[in-house]
Amino acid sequence: MQQQISVITLGIRDLARSRRFYVEGFGWKPVFENDEIVFYQMNGFMLGTWLESALAADMGRKPMQPGAFALGHNVPQRSDVQAAIDRLVTSGGRLLKAPVEPPHGGFSGYVADPDEHAWEIAWNPAWAISEAGFVSFGV
Repeated sequence: MQQQISVITLGIRDLARSRRFYVEGFGWKPVFENDEIVFYQMNGFMLGTWLESALAADMGRKPMQPGAFALGHNVPQRSDVQAAIDRLVTSGGRLLKAPVEPPHGGFSGYVADPDEHAWEIAWNPAWAISEAGFVSFGV
């Protein structure tokens, strides 16, 4: 099986509120949207934000709360971390952890989207980011 992820879908409660966070906060542009879901074309996969009731029905299970995971968004420069976190908080996110220099290096902090999905905003000097936004382990 090919080692890749095609789609990550997040269950959300309010489409407009979630759209504001991703469009105004990250500056992302939807490639498809309707009354239940918004898709964003990422670098090699799709990110979907789908009303949690519709996502749960599609999976055949009850709606769930976000689990113990974090999505990551790496930025090219250390100074970009705080700027990105500020934009996300202004666009409806909630600061979980102010940026710090962790023991393993770099600089990162955490923001929750309006549905409490955690996003780590990070700069790692050992990770290269291409013009297309692809992140590579090691420089």
